[in-house]
Amino acid sequence: MFKGKPVRVIITGEAEQEYNELNQTVKKEKSEGIQSSEYQTLLNSINQKIDFLKKDPQYGIHIPKNRIPKEYIIKYNVNNLWKINLPKGWRMIYTLRGNEVEIISLILDLFDHKRYTKKFGYKKG
Repeated sequence: MFKGKPVRVIITGEAEQEYNELNQTVKKEKSEGIQSSEYQTLLNSINQKIDFLKKDPQYGIHIPKNRIPKEYIIKYNVNNLWKINLPKGWRMIYTLRGNEVEIISLILDLFDHKRYTKKFGYKKG
């Protein structure tokens, strides 16, 4: 519950594909007896951040409207955007949707820093 409303977290689009692939990689590693890896750390962090979003959808860092990539506006009708920093430079990008009944944190992207920098048009420093 956040401000008296239930919160749902939905992973969609490319983020869903990335999350599913990560789950499969971790499942395979564990079946091979690998108990610790970068993939496992990343997946654990993503799952932890999803739990945080269920408690507080504004947990992440708000991205100014003028920095929202047009792709998100066109594809998802986004008017707000948030990011969460993950291990090894990965980022979780999400938007908030809501109505009188509930709040939805819609996860749009999970990607490494290189892809994040490219999508948001940042220059290499």
